Amino acid sequence: MPLDFGLLSMTELRTRPGEILDRVADKGEAFIIERSGQRKACLVPLSVLLPDISPARIADEIQQLVGQGEEPSTSFTEEKELSFRFPSKLEDGTSLEITVLLPHGYPNNCPRVYANTIGEGAPHRWADGALCLYGVMTGWNPGKHTVLSTLKLARQWLHNYEAWRKDGQWPKQEELPNE
Repeated sequence: MPLDFGLLSMTELRTRPGEILDRVADKGEAFIIERSGQRKACLVPLSVLLPDISPARIADEIQQLVGQGEEPSTSFTEEKELSFRFPSKLEDGTSLEITVLLPHGYPNNCPRVYANTIGEGAPHRWADGALCLYGVMTGWNPGKHTVLSTLKLARQWLHNYEAWRKDGQWPKQEELPNE
């Protein structure tokens, strides 16, 4: 969404900081701040820089992950999606990283999950390389599923992937663990 920036003097900002902040946060207005006739900074809604995900939900999910002994690295993508990265290893010792991307509107929109060392030709993946996780991509429930449950399904996917590499057969869906 393009922003229409208004000019705002530093004096006006000092005089009415609460009102200006409410206009930015609640109404989505954006301002370029001027001091002594020079443009110095800008005020923009937080949604311009961060994904449209509830900060409370993110905090709860991080607490849940840490409570289970997980130590994800987090960052934001260029598309402003929240990325959780988890180091992992395959049974043969190959190191890999599981990435859980939370899209705008999460948890109402399900996450996408990638594993960085999975070769081309592996089954049960989307065209962009995301893992096709039963129970997440086809049956995502925002009231039930979390980053942690998604991570568990990704690890089960990797276990199935290793079985497929060994014998050429992907385990049946009913072999997936209950959540």
